[in-house]
Amino acid sequence: MKSIAVTGGKGGTGKSTVATALAVELSKEGEVLLVDADVDCPNDHLILGIRRKKVRDVNNMVPEIDEDKCTKCGSCAEVCKENAIVQVKDKNPILVPEQCTGCKACMIACPAEAISESEQMIGELLKGSGKIDLATGEMKPGVEESSLIVNALKEYVEGIKDNYEYIIIDTAAGTHCPVIAALMDVDIGLAVTEPTPLGEHDLDLILELMKKLEVDSKVVLNRSDIANSDGIKNISEKHNSETVAEIPYSKDIERNYSEGVPIKHDEIEKIARDVR
Repeated sequence: MKSIAVTGGKGGTGKSTVATALAVELSKEGEVLLVDADVDCPNDHLILGIRRKKVRDVNNMVPEIDEDKCTKCGSCAEVCKENAIVQVKDKNPILVPEQCTGCKACMIACPAEAISESEQMIGELLKGSGKIDLATGEMKPGVEESSLIVNALKEYVEGIKDNYEYIIIDTAAGTHCPVIAALMDVDIGLAVTEPTPLGEHDLDLILELMKKLEVDSKVVLNRSDIANSDGIKNISEKHNSETVAEIPYSKDIERNYSEGVPIKHDEIEKIARDVR
């Protein structure tokens, strides 16, 4: 089994377009599981026309404050880095559960042992089948930390991975915690970018992150003909990351995306040959 992450420092570069197209291309020779780890806004099921069914809820620890035991000292609010607990002098602390990441610092800090563990639903895992199999996570609106959903999704995938030759993980954009969680332990990371100043800047960041995570990184240059790509090539060389495909701007690709049809292109076939 080979795991391939499709990622990118900048949003809107065509990451999901590449991930879904690559998944379909690789499915011609083996079983493929596409993992949509952009849990804030998953959309791979829309591109592939796959109906999803819920596998299970994702729950997280949330503190429960016993107001009879509470001494109103404010220790819990002081240690909460997420500002999930608000303390007004001489009043019982107020919990904002959507902000809580379940770190339990408040429980440790409370001298009166007035805080116990409760549970809240923060998202769900879903699965569907179509041209390929799809596993995805979806965060409950208003929840603060999406990496908890990504970790639960990867744990679920770990239990079914032996059924597949390829696992493709479509990460969120950026270099924040959910992206780090999605990139952990993958074999190859494909950084999708575009020849713009923002594309260059964010490519540098995502390649640096993959270097720190010891992920074998490669570059996919999307909309390759909209501007000069020398800057992208310089950054790729700086990080010793090969550019494995250059996909030109195309109205056909744009039309396919809007109609929920995975794109077909010679450059997608090149990527597939490279990651096999």
